[in-house]
Amino acid sequence: MKVLYAIQGTGNGHLSRARDVIPALLKHNISLDLLVSGIQADIKLPNPIKYQLKGLSFIFGKKGGVDIWKTYYKANSMRLQKEIKSIPIENYDLIINDFEPVTAWACKLKNKPCYSFSHQAAVLSTQAPKPKKKDKMGKWILNNYAPTTHQYGLHFKSYESNIYTPIIRNDIRSAEISKGEHYTVYLPSYSDEKLLNFLSQMKSTKWEVFSKHNNYEYFSKNIHIKPITNEAFINSMATSKGVLCGAGFEAPAESLFMQKKLLVIPMKGQYEQQCNAAALSEMGVPMIKSLKKKHLDKLKKWVDSDSTVLVDYPDITDKIVSQLLEEASVICNERSVSN
Repeated sequence: MKVLYAIQGTGNGHLSRARDVIPALLKHNISLDLLVSGIQADIKLPNPIKYQLKGLSFIFGKKGGVDIWKTYYKANSMRLQKEIKSIPIENYDLIINDFEPVTAWACKLKNKPCYSFSHQAAVLSTQAPKPKKKDKMGKWILNNYAPTTHQYGLHFKSYESNIYTPIIRNDIRSAEISKGEHYTVYLPSYSDEKLLNFLSQMKSTKWEVFSKHNNYEYFSKNIHIKPITNEAFINSMATSKGVLCGAGFEAPAESLFMQKKLLVIPMKGQYEQQCNAAALSEMGVPMIKSLKKKHLDKLKKWVDSDSTVLVDYPDITDKIVSQLLEEASVICNERSVSN
């Protein structure tokens, strides 16, 4: 079986997960090619990438949300259409898609099955938690950004049969966990200046901030600013008192797995993160809406607390991959017979 695994390259979560999914795929008798689209990731894959595309990236802003103007500027529709037409999906027996728009739309236009193996597939489930405030546009974008025909979802809980608990990468599972004196911070949609101004108000608390906006390391009072690398980030989380991050998927899931206390700030105007925040809140994870001064007391309360949320995230990557390949093989054979 010839398989194309297409991965979203906006943010680091999708590529982090792929580092464990790829070895699981390669255990099977398949020929595997990789495609990555997007320009916002800091994580690199250790495997060769056959197709590296610009795709359609959401550009992080510096005030807690997506930079709409930069996103629009980078979203060259003519280039995107050329990329969609350039991928020879007809040469593959199976397309596995982690919220990657180019192959998803190429499959849709050519009426070819496309298997979503992503967190977004779970978020869209009617059984998964949703925010109280409705966001019709956000939901529409999530539904149409990377449309697929089959869904294998990942979420903080298994809300239904085709939704699985998070894939915790081996780097996290094998990390030595301890409780140090610092808090790990990953809020890529905020500028360093905004983070420094807010966090420095808690003078006795040590913060390790992983910045998406510079590539050098420096100290400012009680705050240690670091560029993002896989090893440094994992070590910081593993030895932290707790983790302050956006309401994405991988970082919160990994923090929960490490039994770290967690506080999330969902990105403004990002429907998926609002859904994640709703799910985490149901589990007992605290949330603040922004880095505004009125939320400082809640941050202080979190720092002073010792409450954590217990989860059970077994290693089921091989199981999910085997089920997906088995289902795809059956459908592929049925299509071959019918043709």
